[in-house]
Amino acid sequence: MKNLLMILAVGALSLTSCKKDYVCECVKTSPNGSSSESHNTGKMKLDEARAKCNDGDKSETTLGQTYTTDCSLK
Repeated sequence: MKNLLMILAVGALSLTSCKKDYVCECVKTSPNGSSSESHNTGKMKLDEARAKCNDGDKSETTLGQTYTTDCSLK
């Protein structure tokens, strides 16, 4: 019984999400080409980092030309 509790405790701890420093890379595309930039998210959980990174996604059209920014964790 003690061994089972120990295994369950270790399993539960391994499933918890720890805070890490993630890298968010954004690719900006325009009619003139594309460029990329990356930045650290700071220490946070994976789902928080993914949400923060995805906040950088956008697309806009100006004078008939489309400009997009697509961000993702690396």
